[in-house]
Amino acid sequence: MKKAKTYQQVIGETIEQMRQEKSWTQEDLAKAVGSSQSAIHRIEKGGQNVSLEMIKKLSEALGNQILSINDSASQSFRIRGGKELSGEITVNTSKNAAVGLLCAALLNTGRTVLHRVARIEEVFRIIEVLESIGVKCHWQNRHRDLEIISPRELKLDEMDIEAARKTRSIIMFLGPLLHRQKEFQLPYAGGCSLGVRTVEPHLKALESFGLEVDATSDSGFYDVKVDQKTLKNHEDKYIVLTERGDTVTENVLMAAALFPGKTTIVGASPNYMVQDVCFYLEKLGVKIAGVGTTTLTIWGRPRINTDVEYNLSEDPIEAMSFIAAALVTNSEIKISRAPIEFLEVELEVLKNMNMKFEKSAEYFSANGKTRLVDLVIKKSKLVAPVDKIHPMPFPGLNIDNLPFFSVIAAVAEGRTLIHDWVFENRAVYITELANLNVKVDLLDAHRVYINGPTNWRSAELVAPQALRPAVVVLIGMLAAPGTSILRNVYPINRGYQDFAARLRHLGADIVPLTGI
Repeated sequence: MKKAKTYQQVIGETIEQMRQEKSWTQEDLAKAVGSSQSAIHRIEKGGQNVSLEMIKKLSEALGNQILSINDSASQSFRIRGGKELSGEITVNTSKNAAVGLLCAALLNTGRTVLHRVARIEEVFRIIEVLESIGVKCHWQNRHRDLEIISPRELKLDEMDIEAARKTRSIIMFLGPLLHRQKEFQLPYAGGCSLGVRTVEPHLKALESFGLEVDATSDSGFYDVKVDQKTLKNHEDKYIVLTERGDTVTENVLMAAALFPGKTTIVGASPNYMVQDVCFYLEKLGVKIAGVGTTTLTIWGRPRINTDVEYNLSEDPIEAMSFIAAALVTNSEIKISRAPIEFLEVELEVLKNMNMKFEKSAEYFSANGKTRLVDLVIKKSKLVAPVDKIHPMPFPGLNIDNLPFFSVIAAVAEGRTLIHDWVFENRAVYITELANLNVKVDLLDAHRVYINGPTNWRSAELVAPQALRPAVVVLIGMLAAPGTSILRNVYPINRGYQDFAARLRHLGADIVPLTGI
């Protein structure tokens, strides 16, 4: 029996036919859409995942519609709010762990299989970049697992620049690539619009491995050179991080993994995504001491060519999203497989705000390392906390979880001070809740007062162009009686898989709208 064509093959054949009808070469089409000839070749052969945005660009360049759908950036959600939620939801694996592990897979010239990878836009962008430089990425097991095979020689000159510019995670290519290329370029990192987040801590930390970067030119690229004398000096390395950042720590971990000596990182982040990278590297034969602490000691290997499989841990930020949704809609829901180690402070703060909940006995994630629990969030009459709510590096309240406390505070009796000292303007996004009738007082770019409880009001809004603030507005709309529209929800799709469908599973009245 003839095997049915995959949807990638059907799309690829359609694109090839349209291109030939215009008498264009693959190079012509690549130039028209800002991609590479090799990427177009893979697309036409059905060998590359194609984003909706790229399909739209190809349609415009070819003068014909390939699919009768619009890109996710133009997608909207219609929410009929004011309804209670109920039921059970299982936490997906971590978005931030996934992107770190995709970058770390560049260290291994063997076969890596990552189990239960979140199928989200941020992951798709990194996969597009990897495939464009010659890395083979293949979804398996009904698109739940991802196989990655990195070639011995990468084609960095064919990198998909547009995909790379859409994700800040591209900065984590520095650690793996400095062992593989003497000189290379990376496009400036993108991601959320949260003000200027300097890459200087990355560059300073990686100097110990010979990394030299010109990040001051107007070219739009980091021009990277690797001093081979420094790289090949196998004396022990002692690196003190001036910023306890997650991606900075991951970058140094990846550089240390292929350094055949001892590297000590002081001031390392012990956060969940860093631990996932550590566990993966250990499976590759890299020895690491101090996982989960702020001092890591790594004994690297001169080369890594190992077939390995790894189970990603669950996402504490997604778990917090559903906790917030339950509290704001005054609902009782069960949240299964919540990574408790990375939620303990959040739960304690909420307990002090009078949240009622039940917690199961602990059990382990599929990686055998991460501690999980099942939570039942009860209907609760919340009160404002006595002290301000502010984030801290792990084991403090997670920086990415702070925005959820703004919408939770909107249903609490009293006045809550939210202090977001990390990002330059994320607190400003909280003022979007005023459109839903939340009483918000912006003190400065880092501090806001929320006065609750709120008499919610529906609204039609454009989603903030930052992941967590966009979800916060969506959660507020779940509480607001009437019909709300949230437009341009690409930021949510960057970090959440099928979020609207999963909220519907809990009883929310939310549907996606495209092209409206």
